[in-house]
Amino acid sequence: MSSKNFDAEKSDVAKREEQILAYWQANNIFEKTLKKDSPEGEFVFYEGPPTANGKPAIHHLESRVFKDAIPRFKTMQGYHVPRKGGWDTHGLPVELEVEKDLDITTKGEIEEYGVDAFNAKCKESVWKYIDEWEKFTNRMGYWLDLDDPYVTYKPDYMESVWNRFAQADKRDLVYKDYKV
Repeated sequence: MSSKNFDAEKSDVAKREEQILAYWQANNIFEKTLKKDSPEGEFVFYEGPPTANGKPAIHHLESRVFKDAIPRFKTMQGYHVPRKGGWDTHGLPVELEVEKDLDITTKGEIEEYGVDAFNAKCKESVWKYIDEWEKFTNRMGYWLDLDDPYVTYKPDYMESVWNRFAQADKRDLVYKDYKV
């Protein structure tokens, strides 16, 4: 390819991606996919939500590509596929980060700090990188409704999980086992 025929503007993939993303946003393309006819019915796909107390990284990109491809494919097949986003807001990664920030190394130190205060610090920490996560989500073109996300520390979410667990238990689907 001679340099005379090389068009640097056309080769700028990142710039083209941003133009496509801007077009999608300006024309509400994602929202239109949710409103189109769905002759096949509804296809439910829940995103396993990320924990936003850490920055998004390249390994998150791969899993999110798959989490986006499946709903898009099912939409093209004629299904209505709602894509509600969520945030994993509790668990060991959150606690470990807060322990590190507070220089806590034992359970006793958490009790000394105060369990309520520690929990409040955990709730605060999960929103630390939320803007970066939303920017990452939008930049990669991941179609996900983040306007009203589910949040795993909210009582209504936790109650729904316990309710499903109780239903599974009533059907004898819950059992104790050991894993090596």
